[in-house]
Order: sequence, then C-alpha cells, then structure tokens
Amino acid sequence: MSDIIDTSKFKAFTLPPGDGQKVCIGGGAGFIGSHIAKRLKENGYKVVVVDWKKNEFMEDDEFCDEFIMGDLRKLEVAVKCCKGCSQVYNLAADMGGMGFIVSNESVLSFNNTAISMNMLEAARRNKVKDFFYSSSACVYNEAKQEDPNNPGLIETDAWPARPQDMYGLEKLYSEEMALAYGRDFDINIRIARFHNIYGPRGTWKGGREKAPAAFCRKAATSTKEFEMWGDGKQTRSFTFIDDCVEGVLRLMFSQCKIPINLGSTEMVDMIEFARIAMSFEKKTFPIKHIDGPMGVRGRNSNNILIMKELQWTPSIKIEDGLRKTYFWIKGEIDKSEAAGEKTEFNKSEIVQQVDDSLMELGTSE
Repeated sequence: MSDIIDTSKFKAFTLPPGDGQKVCIGGGAGFIGSHIAKRLKENGYKVVVVDWKKNEFMEDDEFCDEFIMGDLRKLEVAVKCCKGCSQVYNLAADMGGMGFIVSNESVLSFNNTAISMNMLEAARRNKVKDFFYSSSACVYNEAKQEDPNNPGLIETDAWPARPQDMYGLEKLYSEEMALAYGRDFDINIRIARFHNIYGPRGTWKGGREKAPAAFCRKAATSTKEFEMWGDGKQTRSFTFIDDCVEGVLRLMFSQCKIPINLGSTEMVDMIEFARIAMSFEKKTFPIKHIDGPMGVRGRNSNNILIMKELQWTPSIKIEDGLRKTYFWIKGEIDKSEAAGEKTEFNKSEIVQQVDDSLMELGTSE
C-alpha cells in the first residue's frame, strides 16, 4: 500500500543552535507557547514573548529573555514585538475548552481574527523569514466527525468547509490568510493543526480548561461519583505537550509548506478517558452523566502526512502523559486548598458570555 510508512527510516531531530537569533512568540505566556519558548531559550535563541497576561506557572526568565505585556489585536503592538526577529510563532488566541467556546463564539472570532491578521502583517513588515501558525483540529468538516469510530481525519477533510463552530472557522480562515501571505510575500509558512494538547503547567480550573485537565481535577477530588458532560461515548485523541513541542520545532525547520495534523492516533472515548484518570490512585467511582457541551462525536488524527513530511509522529501514550498531568494538577489542588480556596473542583462549569475584552478596544487610555 502507498500509505505504509517505513518508520525505521525516521531520524532523530536536533534543534539548530540559536546563537542569539531573535524569535517572537505571540501568546508565549500560554500553555503551549511557554513550553515552545522554554525549549527555544534553552537552545540559545533570544526569545521575545508577547501576551496580554503573565504565565501562571513559570517565571519570565524560565521561558523567555524578554516579556512584553501587550494586546496583539493592536497592529502597532505586533509590529514592535516582531522587530529584528527571524522567526515568529503565533500561538496567541482567546480560547478554552468546550465550556468556554460554546458561549463565546463571537468574542473569540473577533479577537482571534484580529490577532492572526496583525501577526502576519507584523511579520511581513519586519521581513520575518519563518512564520508558524497554530491551527486546530476544530477546522475539520463536522460531517466527517459524526462517527465515534473515527478512522482519522486527513488534512483534505477540512474542505468543503463546515466546522462545528466559529472557533474552527476562524482557524481555517487564518490558515488560508497565512498561506496567502506566504505566496505573496515570500514568507515560509508552517501550519500545524493541534489535536487536544495537554500536560502539566496549563490551565486546570475556572472554565477555560480542556477535558484532560478537567478529568484529572475531577478524578483527584471526587469522592462518590465522577461527573461527565454527555453520554461519554464521544471519542478523541490526545497529544502530550512534549510531543507537541517536538512536532512544532520539527515542522518549523522542515520544508513542509502545507497544513499538517499534529496529534496522537491513540483514540479513546470519554468513559475510558475518565477511567484512566481515576486509575492513577486506584479509584473506581461510577460516572454521572449530565447535560453539557460535548463537541463532535468522533475525532482522531491521521498521521500519514506528518510521517512523510517530518519522518516522525507523536509517540507518548495517553496513560503516560495523563499520569504526569494528573499528579501535577493534584499538587496544584493541594496548594489551592492550603490557601483556603473553596471551589468545587469535582465539577465543571460553562463560562457565561463575556465582552470585557472587546470593550477594552476603541476606548481612550
């Protein structure tokens, strides 16, 4: 078969030394961005991070050389941050899990489109050579994700376009805008469609956390039952943060000019996922199914293209990655409880619609 890949020919990747080369990471104080920034800084790159919030779990000097508190929805901020950079990584986005996305589609669409436009234009004005855009598996046509036994989404499944929500549509539009900038202005565009990235040192409470963090938090704090949105039969693949960082850097230094999946192909349903999270401390609580947003019925990554292009594929198993995440979150819970926080950590919440970020624009300082 033409799709059989000889993995014995896969090669180890060595990140080229930075030697003080300046790079900008938009959204670099976020979960994925800070891990990428940290890896680049450790390899000698001069890392400039711009974000509208500080990182909760790392000090600035752990992951960047310069931190700029700024709003990338403003073009002048993006242009300033990209000055003198040879590479730009755009991971900046207003986002969260399903509990946030379902009630904030308009806000996400406005904010993220503005950020994506500005980062590309800032890169062009500063004659940046390489540009990475973090896309999402949310771009895929919903009709391809109705079966829980999803065989794996191939990159061409994004067209004709019919994402489930505006978050996915904005990501797809931003992919096309980035590719157009690459064609028109000779910028090396690299795009990865992330499949449920998770791991330690990321958001784990408050409504913006994603399923892996929420499941670990519930597993650690539940005493009688495990609360879950929906019937639990929806399926996903999950990608550990170390694999994500490796994939992004391999892609940035590759010749791949088209969007690729960056995700594991190990797919589980949510009931099994909950069982895995509970297993780390030998818990076996019954699952209580309640109403809540579930997303598509089945989503998995097809990795034929990434294996052909990068000679690599994510390899960290769910049980291994989730174990690390679980015990990190348990430690954070202990800190919160010691500080007197009374939140019900065994439940998830849907974040109500908020427009505060929109109202910050267009007003006098």
